[in-house]
Amino acid sequence: MAGLNKVMVIGNLGADPEMRYTADGNALTSFRVAASRNYTTPEGERREETEWFSIVAWRKLAEQCSQFLQKGRRVYVEGRLRTRSWDNPDGQKRYRTEVVADRVLFLDRPGGAPLPEENEAGSMIPSEPDEVPFE
Repeated sequence: MAGLNKVMVIGNLGADPEMRYTADGNALTSFRVAASRNYTTPEGERREETEWFSIVAWRKLAEQCSQFLQKGRRVYVEGRLRTRSWDNPDGQKRYRTEVVADRVLFLDRPGGAPLPEENEAGSMIPSEPDEVPFE
């Protein structure tokens, strides 16, 4: 039986996205999204809790995210979790868990700017290249 690795996040960008290209020319854009939730403690105190997500988009979706997103914008991101590991210069093993985006919807439009068109399936889905290392 197949497994399921699916993540959906709605939140705001914490900084402008960063776009770069891999050695074989694939566009890669990374950005962080803050998603908050409000809750009440058993003592009746209202609290807000914020979780930060590292997002990675590839190819055409990466280009669209780089072009249309900026700090503070509200987005819906759908994708899968991936954990990468590497050794830092001190020889310590480091890990990063990130969301590899399959779909990004821009939920607000400053100045009424048009959004990029979606494909027939209703999403902007570029497939991720086979395990391209980046750092």
